Amino acid sequence: MIILNGGSSSGKSGIVRCLQAVLPDPWLAFGCDSFVDAVPARMRESDGGIVFAADGGVSVGADFRALEAAWMDGVAAMARAGARIIIDDVFLGGVASRQRWQKAVGDLAVLWVGIRCEGAVAAGREVARGDRIQGMAASQAEVVHEGVSYDLEVDTTHSESLLCAQAIAAHVI
Repeated sequence: MIILNGGSSSGKSGIVRCLQAVLPDPWLAFGCDSFVDAVPARMRESDGGIVFAADGGVSVGADFRALEAAWMDGVAAMARAGARIIIDDVFLGGVASRQRWQKAVGDLAVLWVGIRCEGAVAAGREVARGDRIQGMAASQAEVVHEGVSYDLEVDTTHSESLLCAQAIAAHVI
């Protein structure tokens, strides 16, 4: 498994697509965005679910965490069954977020990758995308990395997704 952690608009999705292109074997990609999209609509903007504040802040409740744990266990089960998996995540809880993944993956081989991007650059990408709450990228740029250790870090501030993916792939192949 490869688990990428970085703030919103840091370039994770582009790196994932490039990894799928440059790695010699097929890799499945799953991300926190697709997981959030999969939760029932009624859980969005509810205390037990996930709430996106107007300033870009994100808070999650117990029901969301329970579904997230089941999803993580399911992804880890696919890896145990032989699938190669790339995860695109945002560790809003820093170390606690990594610990949740670590619990799910257990003794599976995982390459932990930090995706860094200067907050101002991520904020510019956020505006250009037009599908994010403004302020999310800047608020997440550093907090998602607080206390988290990685096997490898890449910085997308001035590097293209393909170069970052090639650096990551060099640790996998």
